[in-house]
Amino acid sequence: MFIHGGGFTSGIKDNPDIVNMANYYASRGWVFASIDYRTTEELGVTDEMTTEEVFTYYNGMAPQRWIDTATQVTESRSDFKKSIAMYMAQRDSKAALRWIVSNSNTYNINKDHITVGGASAGAITTIALGISDPEDFRDEITINDDPTLSTTNLNETYSVRSMVHFWGSNSKLDLHEKVYNLAKYDRYDANDPELFMAHGEATDPQTPYSEALELQDVYDSLGIYNHLATLMVPNPSNPSELVDAGHGAWDGEVDGKGIFELSFDFLVERQNLTVE
Repeated sequence: MFIHGGGFTSGIKDNPDIVNMANYYASRGWVFASIDYRTTEELGVTDEMTTEEVFTYYNGMAPQRWIDTATQVTESRSDFKKSIAMYMAQRDSKAALRWIVSNSNTYNINKDHITVGGASAGAITTIALGISDPEDFRDEITINDDPTLSTTNLNETYSVRSMVHFWGSNSKLDLHEKVYNLAKYDRYDANDPELFMAHGEATDPQTPYSEALELQDVYDSLGIYNHLATLMVPNPSNPSELVDAGHGAWDGEVDGKGIFELSFDFLVERQNLTVE
């Protein structure tokens, strides 16, 4: 299951780069599902609302503790809205994976090899999905708050085997820790999914390379297998020369291999798959 990027403000599941990745994986025997989720585009216009009206408006979309914390850690209404969208995106992504698992027989999916991946905001959501507890981003809101939850396979369970993380960060779990007064890296443990990361060292104000190094350190400290592919891209002024990749480097490579091949090879090796 792949989760698109867009800074939690936009993005679509049929982004051409994701479609290309889906075709690459599907042609090699994988069931590849690209999902949509709610972003700030679905949150409406709240700029003229009072704080109390905003709290009421978001009731049922995010838990009160998340809303309260978002007001404390953000400096603008747009950043506040983005924080709410981060929570909603996580709920939607978990619901999407529950749906996939509940329909695994229909699509001939082997539930023992579930992999979740994403790019940018989608990578941030991927980490939070694979690392958080099953009840996180699920049980904070009840069916009484939002009756549509009854259609989201709430009793379905899943186990993520691996994660694919393109130029993302740990920011959503950082916020989750603030909301619920948890210790740093509280949700991480030695049973977490293995992790493939692809990230470039060029300046990236959105998700700097240091975020990948941080995740690598956390994984190494827990003894969980992980791999960080440091991406290079062709120099626009001299395509025969490679330079450090920045954000959104779908054309990034390592030793002549692109990110589709790099991530695929990681999964085949680590999940002991046979490719015919």
